[in-house]
Amino acid sequence: MSEKIETRLFVSADLAADGTVGLETGQTHYLKHVLRLGPGAHVALFNGRDGEWTARIDGIGKGWTSLSLIEQRRPQREEPDIWLVFAPIKRARIDFTAQKATELGASVLWPVLTKHTQVERVNTDRLLANATEAAEQTARLSVPEIRQPMRFDALLDAWPQDRPLIVCDETGAGTPVVDVLSKPPFKGGTPCGLLIGPEGGFADHELDRLRQSSFVTPVSLGPRLLRSDTAALAALACWQAVAGDWTMERPDGLDI
Repeated sequence: MSEKIETRLFVSADLAADGTVGLETGQTHYLKHVLRLGPGAHVALFNGRDGEWTARIDGIGKGWTSLSLIEQRRPQREEPDIWLVFAPIKRARIDFTAQKATELGASVLWPVLTKHTQVERVNTDRLLANATEAAEQTARLSVPEIRQPMRFDALLDAWPQDRPLIVCDETGAGTPVVDVLSKPPFKGGTPCGLLIGPEGGFADHELDRLRQSSFVTPVSLGPRLLRSDTAALAALACWQAVAGDWTMERPDGLDI
């Protein structure tokens, strides 16, 4: 079993046997001044491609860290292909959504601007920082792709026709979400998307556009009217429980 390592960092560099990795200023500050780590300490690195590796700090200075790769702790494995498309909400709650959606296995986080969206500007760098931190803390081997915000009609125009889009319908007209996910094409974790509307709900013309789209399946999340961030996490949890990877066992040797 691999040794217990408390610190995991996401890096962009390739990870391979006998390789070396240099860290950026922010990660160096975190290791040196927050965790008080120095040469000889071990951390785990992952990049979303090459699995997770044990690395040893060889040197650490002002704004730089050099590490040597020792061994692969876990190989890269296939992860859920579920896109979360959501109308942006206020800052603290959008941070929370990015963090928890990452923990729940979303592969893409994609803000959509609808008529009733209250937030017009989205800090995608902040979304990525929140998603990265969540991936580092939860033993995930990848970080979700953060896409640039897109207007509602443009997003539907660009949507891949072969990727089903599950729309959480606040009008209550959709089929119960578990019933939908338990049947083809969703059963078994087929790649798809989840669309969560704004706090004020979809506009009538947006609902009409969704009804006219052949790739859209409306679902209900129950009798209560959920806030947008709650609906996003509830839908992801349902997808994972019924069609996702929650039936898989934790990998051998994972000790964090």
